[in-house]
Amino acid sequence: MMVDEEELVRRLRAGDEAAFVALVHEYQGRLLRAAEAVVTSRSVAEEVVQDTWLAVVKGVDRFEARSSFKTWLFHILLNRARTTAGREHRTTTIPDDGPDDRFDATGAWASPPVPWSDQVDDRLVADRLAARVHELLPSLPPAQRQVVILRDVEGMCAADVAAMLGITDGNQRILLHRARSRIRQHLESEMEGA
Repeated sequence: MMVDEEELVRRLRAGDEAAFVALVHEYQGRLLRAAEAVVTSRSVAEEVVQDTWLAVVKGVDRFEARSSFKTWLFHILLNRARTTAGREHRTTTIPDDGPDDRFDATGAWASPPVPWSDQVDDRLVADRLAARVHELLPSLPPAQRQVVILRDVEGMCAADVAAMLGITDGNQRILLHRARSRIRQHLESEMEGA
């Protein structure tokens, strides 16, 4: 964002509509992606995002800057999304995938992955690969999808993601590892078959 957080919060508290528009422009798509990782449909996710913006406008005076504005914003979104998902009677369980034959008993790679950069010949292939990763996100279990979107897509730090999702840092790392492994496995299968 071009405006620093303190200035943005000050302007929002003063009722500056341009500051709110800039905030929506910056975060709307990101919030929608994060909401879709929690609720059952895009239309419900859009409602959650709209509720989040209303909460920001009503609650900006309570923002104490103990975290970044982005973290505060996503925290509001995830709380609203979880509440909505609960009303939908949707439960998020973390399935036990069983043993992963890609790793040995010590946790090291059984056969190390080949760096993708060695196989990517040009930018077009890399762009298609990135698009395919985004297409694979909905196939992940909800908890893994939430972690990978917040960490890898939104670039949030591990501690913030764990706090937002109400999980331990260790659980967050496990979910992220499983999600990345699943995506890599899908991509490797597709690349071998091509």
